[in-house]
Amino acid sequence: MSDRVYLCIDLKSFYASVECAERGLDPMTTNLVVADPERSDKTICLAVSPSMKALGVRNRCRIFEIPKGIEYIVAPPRMQRYIDYAAEIYAIYLRYFAKEDVYVYSIDEAFLDVTRYLPAMHMTGREAALFLMDRIREELGIRATAGVGSNLYLAKVALDITAKHAADFIGVLDEETYRKTLWDHRPLTDFWRVGRGIAERLEKRGIFTMRAIAAADPEILYDMFGVDAELLIDHATGVEPTTIADVKAYKPKANGLSSGQVLMRDYSKSEGEIILREMVDAVCLDLAARGLICGEMGIAVGYAGRENADPVSAAVSLPKATCSDRLWIPAVLKAYRRMIPDGAYIRRVIVGANRLIREEEEDGAEQLSLFDSGEAFGEDEKKTKRVQKAVIAIKEKFGRDAMLRAQDLEEGATARERNHQIGGHKSGV
Repeated sequence: MSDRVYLCIDLKSFYASVECAERGLDPMTTNLVVADPERSDKTICLAVSPSMKALGVRNRCRIFEIPKGIEYIVAPPRMQRYIDYAAEIYAIYLRYFAKEDVYVYSIDEAFLDVTRYLPAMHMTGREAALFLMDRIREELGIRATAGVGSNLYLAKVALDITAKHAADFIGVLDEETYRKTLWDHRPLTDFWRVGRGIAERLEKRGIFTMRAIAAADPEILYDMFGVDAELLIDHATGVEPTTIADVKAYKPKANGLSSGQVLMRDYSKSEGEIILREMVDAVCLDLAARGLICGEMGIAVGYAGRENADPVSAAVSLPKATCSDRLWIPAVLKAYRRMIPDGAYIRRVIVGANRLIREEEEDGAEQLSLFDSGEAFGEDEKKTKRVQKAVIAIKEKFGRDAMLRAQDLEEGATARERNHQIGGHKSGV
């Protein structure tokens, strides 16, 4: 059994709690939702306060789904403000723990390895969690919950399953208590990294609990999930060998950069080209700013009226990796025109740059057809890169709207609006 102590701290209804704190209100007693009132009543609430949850309003519901009899405050999203609060909370962690022992999992959740600090603090894991929760609440007015575990997995499960039932909002698990208290817990989707698809495949085999996974024939699980079965088998018994140091040292074999948006109305096929041009241009600028080039771009488009259906997609390649918008835009548009039928209306667009490499790592080799002169990858590309660098410098100094393309002024264009958003939502002040 591990002798380490990990904390997993989650900020309760974070966006809604920040809005309550900004207004001097208690999120536990204030009915508040974070949503953009300028959008339709179908807009998703980014967060609802704990008091709204207590009334049965589920998180990330749509405005029209909130029962009519409930009075509540609608707070427009302010993404930059939430980032600022998250940074202040991260700074609280760093007062007491070294950076290498803190891993930010998301804007409202973090893992901490507190093992070597507890003796000097004269605290148990639970007491350390409560100490941090009190600091966050006293300084910023944000309530938190915590999981304490002998490994990262158990800390997360303690947070997700047991903390919500504890009077102090802290759950504590080690391998023994995990098997004793949660081996027969249902549904399986309550456990970290067990999604609906995995659970359904297990249920078809008569497996409904972690105890049943632990007792199952490993060969059957490997046949169902491949190498991922190893993780499932470990977690079934409460085992997780990965440490925060391992997570921070991990370097993915493949990487990518993507941008997506949900449109505020139905866009025709031709209008969609405006959106696609803007998005590919923005991705190319982002690549240039990071000193990256890519060998493939993927596009995915969701049709209007089919919000829950998988989008149609295509992958586009060029003979040589590049970040040139002059090369990528026509190539991506060609694929878009081919994949989208005439008369279709779209509501979602995603553009992703794949097979990224640093520009200085490119060896200069290129594969050209018999009809290519190579000029597209020669002087023209050098000119494009100089223009991109100039545009990036101007935008960094004077703001994202300091330089726009003519396409950004067309009806239906969204680039100017997105220049003032973070994660697809208003950045706020």
